[in-house]
Amino acid sequence: MDSSTLGITRCGTKEFKWGKRTYIMGVINVTPDSFSGDGLSHDIEAALTISRRFAAEGADILDIGGESTRPGANPVSADEELRRVIPVIERLAGEMTLPLSIDTYKWEVARQALSSGARMINDVWGLKRDSRLAELAAEWGVPIILVSNQRDTSCQDIIPEVISSLRKSMALAMERGVGWENIIIDPGIGFGKTLEQNLEIVCCLDELKSLGRPILIGTSRKSMIGLVLDLPPDERLEGTAATVAISIAKGADMVRVHDVAQMARVCRMSDAIVRERCPPKD
Repeated sequence: MDSSTLGITRCGTKEFKWGKRTYIMGVINVTPDSFSGDGLSHDIEAALTISRRFAAEGADILDIGGESTRPGANPVSADEELRRVIPVIERLAGEMTLPLSIDTYKWEVARQALSSGARMINDVWGLKRDSRLAELAAEWGVPIILVSNQRDTSCQDIIPEVISSLRKSMALAMERGVGWENIIIDPGIGFGKTLEQNLEIVCCLDELKSLGRPILIGTSRKSMIGLVLDLPPDERLEGTAATVAISIAKGADMVRVHDVAQMARVCRMSDAIVRERCPPKD
């Protein structure tokens, strides 16, 4: 399915007109132990400063997360996650029109984040941990990102597994009342997958188009880049740029990134080639 047939997803006052250009999600990690080295812990002012900069650099939405998803990270209680994310969401929602996404798989965190001003749910477990997130998304009329997470399973043939996993998550979301236009899918780079499987996902990303929903991909600074280039997270900019450009060529509609200014340029150049015209500035 071509991206131009995916329609429009509304998120707060923002409209994502799929196929028009590649949209950029800026990552705001309000954690002390982010894999990417950008964790801000409880530093609200630092989070606000970075959020403002991302908005100026071209981010279309900000993804606020209070629990690290790196392998081996210690679980965080809902109370601690709320202490980290809610003050940031409240401040940002009060001062900018850029929509906010809550990166969580916990129902209570998502509920309070939506009440505080978030307008999208990013569920890295694709409703496998708590399907009530779909009911929240339906109740609030907000988009939900469904991620294919293989950390509880093992698989040999990754593309069919990802498609099957996402199809099940989508069916569950719609069963709980989420509108078709409010579903965004993410193949889940790094979530229980080997290096070879992650590389295959980027190479074959266009196969996910069969699911009929916009594709978000998050390769930014991830271990697949570190393993290929033998570089730490803060030196993976060029590797991230390569994966972003190839993902756009393979059908990505939104990219989740830590380096907004640089990836915005990569997106504009890729869009000019892949979408056969320069993207609009709006």
